[in-house]
Amino acid sequence: MAETVPVWSDRHPEKAALRQAVWANLKTHRVTHRDPVGHIPHVIGAEQAAARLATLPIWQTASVVKCNPDSPQAPVRLRALQDGKVLYMAVPRLTEPQCFVELEGDRLRAQGIALDHAATMTGALQVGRRVGFEEMAAIALVVVGCVAVSTQGSRLGKGAGFADLELAMLCEAELIQADTPIVTTVHPLQIVADDRLPTQPHDWPLDWIITASEARAICPTRSRPTGLDWAAIQPDQWQTIPILRSLAPEP
Repeated sequence: MAETVPVWSDRHPEKAALRQAVWANLKTHRVTHRDPVGHIPHVIGAEQAAARLATLPIWQTASVVKCNPDSPQAPVRLRALQDGKVLYMAVPRLTEPQCFVELEGDRLRAQGIALDHAATMTGALQVGRRVGFEEMAAIALVVVGCVAVSTQGSRLGKGAGFADLELAMLCEAELIQADTPIVTTVHPLQIVADDRLPTQPHDWPLDWIITASEARAICPTRSRPTGLDWAAIQPDQWQTIPILRSLAPEP
């Protein structure tokens, strides 16, 4: 059964138009493993991009990695487990109070669980330990999925806003810091000119863009958010993301 386009998408017309243009271009050039529309594109070269990321000092020195649950970043999650890192993956759509899954390669091996299974979204949800912020270790590296990225480090997701919410919540919980590297692995066709990708105050910029052939360090021209923008939280987000309600400041 085909997956549907996620809820909360296309709230910003210019971002929506760019998202559709990138999806269409990827389809035209046949560089994805499946139809990219509605998804973080599962691009050809994702495994090579993950391998390139693993050569960087920011990866090699990071003992704790947070990674998105989408298919193109499965090779990143697998490499984190193989390299002995603690891996955190968000529960899709943040629908549970314990909204992250914790995975450790050594523990999984001891239980006879194949790491390539644990690195998939389905596998991680099956074998990982559900944790809340109070149980999590400080994160040394963040990997996010993108539909498009700009040459200056702006990013565009599927439109639901989960990545920015996750980062803002982790910042509120002091699990990521102002200098925690934020990276993505993408296909070169996902990289667009900076003036094509509009930004908003809640958008988190990237520090690195990794493709199969290049690791590009970015000096973001915008500062990061310092936490959650409570005024920007949508009514449907309040209703379906329980951790938001628990983090909300007293009225």
